[in-house]
Amino acid sequence: MPGTPATTAGAQPSAKPRRSLLGRLLIASCVNLAAAIAILFLTAGAWSYWQGWAFLCVLFLPFLCASCYFYRVAPQFLESRLQRGEKVGEQKQIIRWATPLFLIASLLPGFDHRFGWSQRLHLAVPLWLTIVSLAMALAGILLVLWVMNINRFAARTVHVVAGQTVISTGPYRFVRHPLYSGSALLWIFTPLALGSAVSLPAFVLLVSFYVIRLLSEEKILRKDLPGYTEYCACTRYHLIPLVW
Repeated sequence: MPGTPATTAGAQPSAKPRRSLLGRLLIASCVNLAAAIAILFLTAGAWSYWQGWAFLCVLFLPFLCASCYFYRVAPQFLESRLQRGEKVGEQKQIIRWATPLFLIASLLPGFDHRFGWSQRLHLAVPLWLTIVSLAMALAGILLVLWVMNINRFAARTVHVVAGQTVISTGPYRFVRHPLYSGSALLWIFTPLALGSAVSLPAFVLLVSFYVIRLLSEEKILRKDLPGYTEYCACTRYHLIPLVW
């Protein structure tokens, strides 16, 4: 699973699987981008929603560059990231409950832009806070990509694979779940980056599912991943350095 597939001297990886991976990667990227555009601008009712365009650039451009990099150096890692469907029952329940909240939260900023809820409640997001929030969302994305580069076992689903080892370098020196730290940072600042203060509680509530998910994940890792219990003893914090 981690790294690029081993090859014999002078041999080259099969081009056919790589073409298949590239095709699936392009399809997934186009579907995700189209869905994001539809959610943001159909709810906003205007293509002039500049915060939406700025957020899309912050969200998709780093992942596009990272996908090109991983496609070149670690195609098997991209394969693992494209796989969906949790196998652990507890994780399935967490995803089942989080999905409706994620959909609702995603719709709120656009509707807020259309109907002016934040302005009516005197909670309009100033320009400087929008820019800061875009920068913080980008920081969350870059942290996620850093984790992916350090830990090639960081699959989309929770499981332990043969040969998996404990990662304790990079951001894993500070917290046990830096992938969730970056994701939480992204979601907390997403509504303000989109100019919507009233949708902030829904996005903050999403972070609670990361807490539930990582606690469930830790039970699996302690049981199935050799050395993880010792790693937890050395790395105290789960999500936020010096806090928890």
